[in-house]
Amino acid sequence: MSGMGLRERKKRETVRRIADTALGLFAERGFDAVTIAEVAEAADVSVNTVYNHFRVKEDLVLPPDEASAGRLAGIVRAREPGVSAAGAVLAHLRGEIRRRERTVGLTPGFGRILPMMLAAPTLAARLHALGEQMVTELAELLVAETGADQADPVPGLVAAQIGWVHSLVFAEIGKRTVAGEVPDDIAKAAEDLLDAVEGLLGERVLGYATRKES
Repeated sequence: MSGMGLRERKKRETVRRIADTALGLFAERGFDAVTIAEVAEAADVSVNTVYNHFRVKEDLVLPPDEASAGRLAGIVRAREPGVSAAGAVLAHLRGEIRRRERTVGLTPGFGRILPMMLAAPTLAARLHALGEQMVTELAELLVAETGADQADPVPGLVAAQIGWVHSLVFAEIGKRTVAGEVPDDIAKAAEDLLDAVEGLLGERVLGYATRKES
């Protein structure tokens, strides 16, 4: 942030203020009950400014840069030599959990946001579609990296297993968040779940697409 220009810093501050204001209104009144105009007024910006930064209303809750269909593929693509596809995702999830990152819902106040998200049909549908898209993009990457035949079911099956683990962790965090547990306890339970899942996954999945040393 120290090397960021004033204009970019102000832009980020505006985007954050709009999103935080919107989330507060949505949590209080429900996603469908709040209009973009009301978000703009509460954030002290114009409606056009909101749309300049958020293409659709759902982006205020699930911004594309945080809730991306390329999330799993991006994690796997960035792995180091000697690390498998599943290993990369498991390690990444553990890191996010230990750092209590926003991306996995381990921030104060998320307990108010999640029920609102699940109660809004368009947001729930977007979450479901997002999970499917993540698996599809990961499967395509695994096919490309391993040189597998397009008819080979293995890349898709491995991607589905990784996607299942990813969804399972988020579901566990969500369930405990709604139940009112504190982030530290939720994080401990999520890490324990990852350990249990890793113990159940076979070597074919855990070792698949291990990046070779260059």
